[in-house]
Amino acid sequence: MALDQSFVGRSYPPSSVYEVSREKIREFAEAIGDPNPLFVDVEAARAAGYPDVIAPPTFTTIVNLAAINRIVSDPELGLDYSRMVHGDQRFTYHRPLVAGDQLVVTSYVDNIMSRAGNDFITLRAEIADANGDPVVTAKAQLVVRDAEEADE
Repeated sequence: MALDQSFVGRSYPPSSVYEVSREKIREFAEAIGDPNPLFVDVEAARAAGYPDVIAPPTFTTIVNLAAINRIVSDPELGLDYSRMVHGDQRFTYHRPLVAGDQLVVTSYVDNIMSRAGNDFITLRAEIADANGDPVVTAKAQLVVRDAEEADE
């Protein structure tokens, strides 16, 4: 089933607060195999000028995934999850993510297009801190394979 084009421009309300902890950062750094001391050693992070350990660049995937799932699970969108693959992901950092940050995510549907029988949906998540200041902008493009065939 083709995606509902009326979703372009739609925004979703801010998520609940996600508190970034040292332990979550450490677990994530271990999971991706990154031994950078700025991710696990408070003293190393402070010596580098940060108030606490910082998160690896892809850490915001944790909070962004929930925002993506909220959109793609909307039955009105018409997305067949079994046909979906992840096409692209980009992060634009406005500042480093630091242990103790409290984050909220506001998500948007920026674009939906069809090409060669596939639907492409571009999602954007604006991730802000407790003061509303931007921390990260995350963009994801999802591909719904053979969307036209599902309509038949």
